[in-house]
Amino acid sequence: MRKEKWLSMVLSGAMCISLSACGGGSGSSGQGSSGGSSGGSDGQLTVSIWDNAQLPGLKEIMDDFTGETGIAVDLQVVPWDQYWTLLEAGAQGGSLPDVFWMHSNYSQKFMSNDILLDLTDRIEQSSVIDLSNYYEDITGLYQLDGKTYAIPKDYDTIGLWYNKTLFDEAGISYPDETWTWKTLAENAAKLTDADKGQYGFVSPAVNNQDGYYNLIYSMGGSVLSDDKSKSLWDSPETMEAMKWWYDNLVTVSMPTQQVMGETTPDVLLGSGKAAMIMQGSWMVAAFKGNEYTDENCDVAVLPMAEDGTRKTIYNGLGWAAAAGNSHTEEAWKLLEYLGSETAQKKQAELGVTMSAFQGTSDTWVNCAPEFNLQAFLDMTKDMVIRPYTKNTKIWEDYSQITMVKAYTGEMTMEEVCKDIAAFMNKEIAEE
Repeated sequence: MRKEKWLSMVLSGAMCISLSACGGGSGSSGQGSSGGSSGGSDGQLTVSIWDNAQLPGLKEIMDDFTGETGIAVDLQVVPWDQYWTLLEAGAQGGSLPDVFWMHSNYSQKFMSNDILLDLTDRIEQSSVIDLSNYYEDITGLYQLDGKTYAIPKDYDTIGLWYNKTLFDEAGISYPDETWTWKTLAENAAKLTDADKGQYGFVSPAVNNQDGYYNLIYSMGGSVLSDDKSKSLWDSPETMEAMKWWYDNLVTVSMPTQQVMGETTPDVLLGSGKAAMIMQGSWMVAAFKGNEYTDENCDVAVLPMAEDGTRKTIYNGLGWAAAAGNSHTEEAWKLLEYLGSETAQKKQAELGVTMSAFQGTSDTWVNCAPEFNLQAFLDMTKDMVIRPYTKNTKIWEDYSQITMVKAYTGEMTMEEVCKDIAAFMNKEIAEE
């Protein structure tokens, strides 16, 4: 596919992506102050991110880098729904930021279109960066044809956030490691009072990493074959899991898809309207900064299947650099610093997010002592990398739009799963 054709697809599809996964999530992820970003003004590096909640901590780390190297950094936050439009325009016009976040939904296409700086040789020569220090799956998100195009920044797991006040009022014990999905469904039903606009569980059709993907894999299903050659949306295990999801949660304890389409789960949790939601570790700073969730909410591990299987979908961002900018050497120095053990430890200590460098995230649990953040680290015991192929953006957008039809009853869940599988297989075949 020609670069120009693909870039126009990025622009047209940017608004449809699931608001999830390490900063694309509903809430703070994508809610930052806007700022333009066109690469490499003289004397400083331009750096773009999309999560305003991470800005203070990352700015401190960038300041440390400047203090050590003398290289100035202009760190700018661009909201998620504008971020990919910015990169598309920059790639076409030759004015990309020098350094920017990369997401697994877009990485395969950006890497294959000569947009990102090839870091392979620089990594091999570096005394700071050793890719074995990072989770292999996260590193793999940013590799193509034996080359590496981004330094792992972080990783995320999913937890079950709940409203302690609503649980106390209903006399229900808080979620813990003994909960199964059946336990969740039973208590979600008890906590639902549609007349009061209160719902036991909220998870819109577009939430996959922080939604039904976790159930699918816990119940033995899958979205994609291990070799990425075939969709498994139509496998018996996946369809059975999604039918359970619909019968026990969507139709029993969730608001309508229209309500969930207009008001994100974190907002419903933060206004006392949702008793439970699933959200990623990337939301901690936002929940800590919200007076209501800070006082009334906490987080637990996800429920397990009846056979004891408990899985989380995980993902991670990468720090990438523009291939065609004039400050590539300075940009590499920044990437090398951001991937260092020192910077990764500080990222965790400051509560920015869990860090991709293995063994550096233990201190992250102390950044918000009012929450049981250990739950997110406990979920690392059985993680599944967020499913991806070269055309993730295309088939994931389609799957989210089509899943809405199941939520609204326009199609049965079985019909939706088979429809998604057929579309996904077509896209994979064209890769």
